[in-house]
Amino acid sequence: MVVKEGNSEKLELFLKIGLDERTARNTIANNKVTANLTDVIHEAAVSDGCSRTIGNLLYTVATKFPANALVHRPTLLKYIVSSKIKTPAQLEAAFSFFASTGPENFQLKEFEKACGVGVEVSVEEIEHTVCEVFEENKNAILEQRYRINVGDLFAHVRKRHPWADPKIVKQIIDAKLYELLGERTEADNEKPVKKKKEKPVKVEEKIVAVDAPPVQPSEEELNPFSIFPNPEENFKVHTEVFFSDRPVLRCCNTKEMLEKHLKATGGRVFTRFPPEPNGYLHIGHAKAMFVSFGLAKERGGCCYLRYDDTNPEAEKKEYIDHIEEIVDWMGWKPFKITYTSDYFQDLYDLAVELIRRGHAYVDHQVTPEEIKEYREKKMNSPWRDRPIGESLKLFDEMRQGMIEEGKATLRMKQDMQSDNYNMYDLIAYRIKFTPHPHSGDKWCVYPSYDYAHCIVDSLENITHSLCTLEFETRRASYYWLLDALGLYQPYVWEYSRLNVTNTVMSKRKLNRLVTEKRVDGWDDPRLMTLAGLRRRGVTSASINAFVRGVGITRSDGSMIRLDRLEYHVREELNKTAPRTMVVLNPLKVVITNLEADSIMDLDAKKWPDAQTDDASAFYKVPFSKTVYIERSDFRMKDSKDYYGLAPGKSVLLRYAFPIKCTEAILSDDKETVIEIRAEYDPSKTTKPKGVLHWVAESSHGVDPLKVEVRMFDKLFLSENPADLDDWLADLNPQSKVIIPEAFAVPSLRNAAVGDRFQFERLGYFFVDKDSSSERLVFNRTVTLRDTYGKSGK
Repeated sequence: MVVKEGNSEKLELFLKIGLDERTARNTIANNKVTANLTDVIHEAAVSDGCSRTIGNLLYTVATKFPANALVHRPTLLKYIVSSKIKTPAQLEAAFSFFASTGPENFQLKEFEKACGVGVEVSVEEIEHTVCEVFEENKNAILEQRYRINVGDLFAHVRKRHPWADPKIVKQIIDAKLYELLGERTEADNEKPVKKKKEKPVKVEEKIVAVDAPPVQPSEEELNPFSIFPNPEENFKVHTEVFFSDRPVLRCCNTKEMLEKHLKATGGRVFTRFPPEPNGYLHIGHAKAMFVSFGLAKERGGCCYLRYDDTNPEAEKKEYIDHIEEIVDWMGWKPFKITYTSDYFQDLYDLAVELIRRGHAYVDHQVTPEEIKEYREKKMNSPWRDRPIGESLKLFDEMRQGMIEEGKATLRMKQDMQSDNYNMYDLIAYRIKFTPHPHSGDKWCVYPSYDYAHCIVDSLENITHSLCTLEFETRRASYYWLLDALGLYQPYVWEYSRLNVTNTVMSKRKLNRLVTEKRVDGWDDPRLMTLAGLRRRGVTSASINAFVRGVGITRSDGSMIRLDRLEYHVREELNKTAPRTMVVLNPLKVVITNLEADSIMDLDAKKWPDAQTDDASAFYKVPFSKTVYIERSDFRMKDSKDYYGLAPGKSVLLRYAFPIKCTEAILSDDKETVIEIRAEYDPSKTTKPKGVLHWVAESSHGVDPLKVEVRMFDKLFLSENPADLDDWLADLNPQSKVIIPEAFAVPSLRNAAVGDRFQFERLGYFFVDKDSSSERLVFNRTVTLRDTYGKSGK
């Protein structure tokens, strides 16, 4: 990455605080993070440099510090520079403390207590606590042995010592397990029997893996957006809302209302992608983006990126920044970025109007148990029929902070006798004395999703409000509220969720995988988060092609096989990833009829159809006396169906020469092959059937380029792990295998983060962000084997 003129000083500044050069350069590419980090360094008074540990913490402050508490950032920086706060766990605790404190004053003692300042947990204390936890869980450990959930044991220890070094905790737990159980047995490694939940059989809810997608018409030829009406057709009845005590409500726009809407939009399509900024986006959100952004693009319209930020306790700037970045990476350009909080005043004013019209009331049923009982018995709240003036007064007092949190809510007066539980007087507003990340401390009452999302759709003149099928039962409430307020009504359409095999996509389960460190963060390449898929090397184009192929249907009974996504990934990478050679598990081959100092530079193809007159389509590979092949490409006993190397047999080294094995050198155990002796055929008259990839020494006695390769596979063994009682027990122990020292051709030395390659005969690989100038790290994106393509596209 070339540093633009004027940024060299900032690069030098970031390097002084211990950032590695790659991180520093990537930071400069992001103007927002650059500005934040520069401010943090100057506030911390470390512009002359600091330790790498402190620098990494400062970088985290620059990217994650709560926006509603910036006034307190200098205080936190003093604690970091003085090493009173020195671990990521302490820093995260500080962020949580300030996020809840906001701009208000606070007591330093409370802050220090919340962040574990001055707390030192000794190894002896950790050992003592681990012994206690093991004693409490001894029966379960002895029964389950090494299949015990170590994460649960870890959690028990961390609950008692939140500031203990997690590495030491893990080491002591592992040692204690070994002390109690001894060596692992074969039985310990057996896969536990999975128990499926007992469910009543419902055909419409059964999830079935789709093995053979329809062949005609082809996915690429379909126009999935042809099912949606044009904006000028939005005068028809959207839905019928049935009541227990009044006539059926047939929801539709009046002629005057539709004309006003069309005048505001110019007759264009307006959609929205409305994620809640409380987590990372996954592949299901890729479908939501494709539907909403795709429809707007296909019709020449506009799509909002709207953050549904009605819950001030859940939103984080980290998630907001991530969502914007991922939307852009997926190739979508929002017409405008908005927040539900932008409309807080409008929403409040409309809530007052709803009360005035007799459609809302202030309620004091606040315990979940009480609300649940009344809903189950279809009973009206005792406060449902209070006078309008009384509700207006109480709602104003809620707004002014005169009523305690949890003592009152504003509920919509819908129909407690309805057959649709989403018409049971849903909550419109609740009290929360929590500053909002976007609107600050202006409000202490916040709207619910059920109240806000339909109104904001109307205020933004959304023509097509598109969402997944689990929201279908909310359609009645959506249109009831807009009708009650006399607002324009968008066209609502629900589509099926995107379910993919061998993974989980609920935020709760994903969060557990991350927080219990069963995966390496939200961008772990094994996850179906879009950040994880991107880090694995999957392209946004292949994800969009996959989603388009799945279609925008309402059938919610199928689970899409993972290999269908992999098919689209291969299709894309086959066209864009140059070929190269890497040997994962090297076996040394000495060419006995080649001089030790003889090295030939041979041409190897980057592309299968490379033209000989195009030099850019080739790369150089050295061929020397010592080459390396895959250990799996050699056997001591040959067979007719085997095309690898064996004693007395010949194979062709790709782009080089045929070689014949003349001798196999065994280790002391007389079984393990440690070296092969072979002769090469310089005339190439031998025509063997087998072709192997290989890597050679570029100079005598010097190992080839060493790279780390991470082999990723399915995260779960079962197609639908979410359906299992103990879904964590279904984690695939071989989902990540690290090969620390694979051998690569010299040309790969210049690979940069984000580059993609096809390692011949092995699969497609991606240069990971963990790479450094000393060691390249490659993630396997997908294998070469294509099961979906063979069964039909």
